[in-house]
Amino acid sequence: MNKPAIEGGTPVRSTKIHYSHQSIDEKDIQAVVDVLKSDFLTCGPAITEMEKKLCEVTGAKYAVACSNGTAALHIACMAAGIGPGDEVITTPITFAASANCALYCGATPVFADINPETYQIDPAEIEKKITDKTKAVIPVDYTGQVVEIAKIREICDKYGLILIEDAAHSIGTLYDGKPVGSFADMTELSFHAIKTITGGEGGAVVTSNEDLYKKLLLYRTHGITRDESLMAHGSEGPWYYEMVDLAPNYRITDMQAALISSQLDKLAEFKKRKQDICKKYDEAFGKLPQLFVQKEITESDTTRHLYILRIKPETLKIDRKQFFEALAAENIICNVNYIPVYYLQYYQQHGYKKGLCPNAEKLYDEMMSIPLYAGMSDQDVDDVIAAVTKLCEYYAK
Repeated sequence: MNKPAIEGGTPVRSTKIHYSHQSIDEKDIQAVVDVLKSDFLTCGPAITEMEKKLCEVTGAKYAVACSNGTAALHIACMAAGIGPGDEVITTPITFAASANCALYCGATPVFADINPETYQIDPAEIEKKITDKTKAVIPVDYTGQVVEIAKIREICDKYGLILIEDAAHSIGTLYDGKPVGSFADMTELSFHAIKTITGGEGGAVVTSNEDLYKKLLLYRTHGITRDESLMAHGSEGPWYYEMVDLAPNYRITDMQAALISSQLDKLAEFKKRKQDICKKYDEAFGKLPQLFVQKEITESDTTRHLYILRIKPETLKIDRKQFFEALAAENIICNVNYIPVYYLQYYQQHGYKKGLCPNAEKLYDEMMSIPLYAGMSDQDVDDVIAAVTKLCEYYAK
């Protein structure tokens, strides 16, 4: 069946809707324009303001803004002292950066399987993978739902491991009433174009540990500092700086920071809109026997980044790929987030094999990300539901 669209039928929509889209208004645009007219395009006050707002949103004492989420994960690993011979446990259902950050430091990523109902890394599977080489755990708040962070914190404390929470999806999410950013040793945030809060690109690490904060500042900017307490022989004058370690340049611009700050003012609005959309999706798709609706832990008050549509292959005449293509024929453009990291060519060439995480692999075979963003209209939401329902009924066994 090469053309799974319903033959002779009229698509639900006449125009395409994509799985995600930024929500930018005139206030956001003006914030960027104001920076362009100012004295600072980088290393300026807009970055300080952004970091202050991130502390308010996350409950962390310190925030270090940087160029993107991958950079944030990298400097978090550097600050944690991760290096050759170390192992870092993470989930395979994530973007490659969650594991690559360990490789950048010469460490080895180790993949723990997921809970098949919540799609989050399973704390019990984390504990199974711990060895005397394990240095850190990087759980990922996949789709925006927070992981079972209390259990993972307990495991890390038990074995003396660094906890770096990958919260690229979950800014604004609460766990037991406390914001993401309040629990881990370091928490990474992402402001990529399709995230809830965007700067086009951009990232940050938040922490309440002052020693880690100082390291993050250093590793964001070449390992260069003007802090005399870190210099071997003191300053030679007000112009003087020293490079005390080797690190990348992961600075962010003031234009990006201004956009992120403006967006942060709308976080509560974005969260509510996404929650309303997800509620409608859950109610509609929960009635269809061909679909499985992602479960949420009761502790998570989620700001959802992705909505995962998961088919039950045994109930349909078509597979995931065909369902994906059929939705495209209805002008509902989806994505798949994510290919298990160890499926990727680089990882396969370095000894990783399929079969490591059966739950994650089964999820990958059955899932797709359907449209979810704050700017969706009620009609957009109704169209997505209508298209999915139409296909489930037409292709039902």
